[in-house]
Amino acid sequence: MLLSEQAYQKIDRELAKFPAEQRQSAIMASLGIAQVEAGWVSPEVIEDVANYLGVPPIAVQEVATFYNMFDVRPVGKIKISVCTNLPCALRDGEKTADLLKKKLGIGFRETTADGLFSLVEGECMGACGDSPVLLVNNRHMCVRMSEERIDAMLDDLKAQGASL
Repeated sequence: MLLSEQAYQKIDRELAKFPAEQRQSAIMASLGIAQVEAGWVSPEVIEDVANYLGVPPIAVQEVATFYNMFDVRPVGKIKISVCTNLPCALRDGEKTADLLKKKLGIGFRETTADGLFSLVEGECMGACGDSPVLLVNNRHMCVRMSEERIDAMLDDLKAQGASL
């Protein structure tokens, strides 16, 4: 068992939402719980989740690699996803991505040398009218991100990063 007892208790609560023969329905939630605790879903974590759920590891692997919110390789403490799908790209999504690349000194799918930030290209976040849109650690959506707002966000995240 790779995760904490608290993580398995959370997974048990997810499992309780589904009939016993539908344990695979808890894969997404279980991966989310595992990723929050482990920082990413390594092959070992994927196998552990599969064993705990009683499903084939390939079923968990398929979910982990299909959805871009799951990290199947290590990432920084703070992952910033930038929406560059067409509607956002037309409303400065690409420009925002380039600005973040410059400010962080990394490209997409890279992590800063201090291990604090990773930058990824995100899929549609459903807020096209509020572009440019960023998602921080798969949990906090930032909209209408001007350069000034990006600077303030990065300063705040750097300050928080010391305590993460």
